[in-house]
Amino acid sequence: YCQISESLGRGTRADGDTREALAGSRGVNVCEAVTIQRSTDELYREWRNLEALPEKMQHVQSVQEMGDGTSHWCASGPAGKTFEWDAEILQDIPGKLISWRSLPGADVISAGSVNFDDAGVHGTRVTVRLQYDPPGGKIGAYVAWLMRQEPSQQIREDLRQWKSRLEAGEAPTTEGQTSARAAL
Repeated sequence: YCQISESLGRGTRADGDTREALAGSRGVNVCEAVTIQRSTDELYREWRNLEALPEKMQHVQSVQEMGDGTSHWCASGPAGKTFEWDAEILQDIPGKLISWRSLPGADVISAGSVNFDDAGVHGTRVTVRLQYDPPGGKIGAYVAWLMRQEPSQQIREDLRQWKSRLEAGEAPTTEGQTSARAAL
């Protein structure tokens, strides 16, 4: 939702209808992928356990499955703001694909998918696609990008750390490391 566009009579949000809100060139598109040395079935099972996603995705605070293909999500956004929404799974093909969309009343209207493609001896190519209507419109997305809290940046980092945890048993960190600068 963009207050400036709304004040000019050009609303950016379609009252919760995901298809209308994200139709055409509306919204922001994200596509991030990583290849992980694990089977498609294993990675699908890990991702499909929605309530465990906060362990893999730093900006996701909690996910509560409602039992009917819907779930309630809480995520942190720029400037410490918390966003909440309900989502429904549209497609669930074990070992292959999970797709979803937000339901009416969401703080951020979104739709997306996670594909698990066999990469042969290299493991599985995990591709996350997301389209969302950012608070503040495209300007809000740019501000989030400047703050390094834009979803493409977050998803890229989350996928990289997930890969590291699964393949190396730990996530890379710079914590406790020196800056490598010469002492004065």
